[in-house]
Amino acid sequence: MKRNATEKLVEWNASKRRKPLIVWGARQVGKTYLVRDIFAKTYYPSNYIYIDFKIEDSLRDFCSQTANASKIIEQISLLNGKRISKETLLVFDEIQECPNIISALKYFQQDFPDIPVIATGSMVGIKIQRILHKRGNSKVEEFLFPVGKINQLTVYPMTFDEFLMNSNGMLYSKVLEAYERKEPLDANVHELVLDEVYRYLLVGGMPEAVDSFLESGDLLETLSILKDLYDNYLSDMELYQTSQESARRSRALFSNIYGELNRESKNFSPGLIEKGSKTRDFNSPIQWLTMAQIVHQSFQLKEHVTMPLIGDDDSNFRLYLGDIGMFSYQSGINAASFVSSQRENTLSGIFFENFVANELVAKDLKLFYWKGKASSELEFIIESNNRLFPLDVKKGRGVLNSLEKFAAHNKFEFAIKVSKNNYGYSSEQKVMTIPFYFVPFLANELKTGSLVAPQQ
Repeated sequence: MKRNATEKLVEWNASKRRKPLIVWGARQVGKTYLVRDIFAKTYYPSNYIYIDFKIEDSLRDFCSQTANASKIIEQISLLNGKRISKETLLVFDEIQECPNIISALKYFQQDFPDIPVIATGSMVGIKIQRILHKRGNSKVEEFLFPVGKINQLTVYPMTFDEFLMNSNGMLYSKVLEAYERKEPLDANVHELVLDEVYRYLLVGGMPEAVDSFLESGDLLETLSILKDLYDNYLSDMELYQTSQESARRSRALFSNIYGELNRESKNFSPGLIEKGSKTRDFNSPIQWLTMAQIVHQSFQLKEHVTMPLIGDDDSNFRLYLGDIGMFSYQSGINAASFVSSQRENTLSGIFFENFVANELVAKDLKLFYWKGKASSELEFIIESNNRLFPLDVKKGRGVLNSLEKFAAHNKFEFAIKVSKNNYGYSSEQKVMTIPFYFVPFLANELKTGSLVAPQQ
């Protein structure tokens, strides 16, 4: 399947300032497939060496004892019967099983800068943090994160544009062209793409689930895969945690995100998960889940917003699941709701809010929301190139009363209303209306700071 991150790997490979690259990401988001099956097999078809530290015990043990890049290269050459040169791509997978290899990347960059190296791992930061906090382990001092000596890339579940790119390339091209021109799609095409959005809300972006759905079109099979992935995530919460209590609370928090969001407040409320608990009781689980990139955290902003954006305090925030398919699975909603003619009445707005949150995070945008007096709120406030863009997410037409209240206290470039409606722009209201399927392209322009008001 096609992935947007492939372009980033190609850019990294061609860079004169290339350093060893670490590809981060949650489990099962397609890191190995991206690096080995797409990139390595395309750009180094007969000259890459793939090492999986989960199963290659002897090499893992060897690398755990030394960070000397020369010795590691020699050992890999002998094991594979292959000379390693600047034309050889080294791929280290599952590096959380051998954290010392991360230290070694400094010496790869220092002593062998011409050899391309990519390392991938899940939840590495969590295990590293635990190792560094252990007492009485003499090896802890030997582990040093190679600050300034590596490049980094985070891979997320497939975004909607990636889903559409793989499900219907012609439709994808139509959508991209319309967004770039800032013009609405033909009404019939608009409805076709909205159908794809609703399918994506159910299937999500986990590559295994997407691949199954695109190959068979069988929603029941796809939901079975989502269930397995969801259960695997819960099982993983036993790993790398500081205590059984932290693991238990991590599972409880993860399992209740839909319930937390599907309330009028939507703010995180520890009492809904564990009676009598405080937010501080969940500090470690929240840190674990966000570092693992399973959950995304959005912080509340005060009535008057200043840049750079900083949340008003540590107790007011919202949590979103990192994959919209898992979110839909957790909600317990019937799969037929996503393809029914009555879907607009069945699905609550929180499905679309979680969808938008994930699209923004996938472009490395930080999440903030605004809550004014009374019931006024805006789901997202984005800072882009020193400009503010409020985002209002509505599943239907909605109203813009909250935007008026926000404007009374804050200056902004223009507002963005995300809904099922076709594209439009009002210079008088300073509001751009975009359909859900434009969000990944919008997020990219917000990230690059290139979003401007359309010419009328």
